[in-house]
Amino acid sequence: MESTAKTRPAGWVLRAAAGAHLVAIAGQPVFAGVYLSGDYDGLRLHAAGADVVTSLGYLQAIAAILVWVRVRRAWPFLATTAVAAAETIQYFAGLAGALWLHLPLGVLTVAGLVVLVVALWRRPLEAVDA
Repeated sequence: MESTAKTRPAGWVLRAAAGAHLVAIAGQPVFAGVYLSGDYDGLRLHAAGADVVTSLGYLQAIAAILVWVRVRRAWPFLATTAVAAAETIQYFAGLAGALWLHLPLGVLTVAGLVVLVVALWRRPLEAVDA
């Protein structure tokens, strides 16, 4: 890799979307903990946070499509799609009260997003030579 390699604008958009997504998802265990400690407003915050997190996941997927098209890197889209799919399952498991799935999938989703954000920042998202 050349030392002059630079992240393209589409890569910066993806990094910003993934960063916002990570900040939002980090609040979810906190809100769940508030609820589980007996403050029932925590459930309202957790539900609102789920809407925000899921929406940011879909926005991140759109940004990952831009990276795929503009920078010709498919892995960010594939990884983002996996996280967004897990979040969607997580969302509906929570609505259904399926805590046996909702809790462990929540832990895996947060961990997966952390790994993805680290991978996005480790090296430049420059265009692949044709």
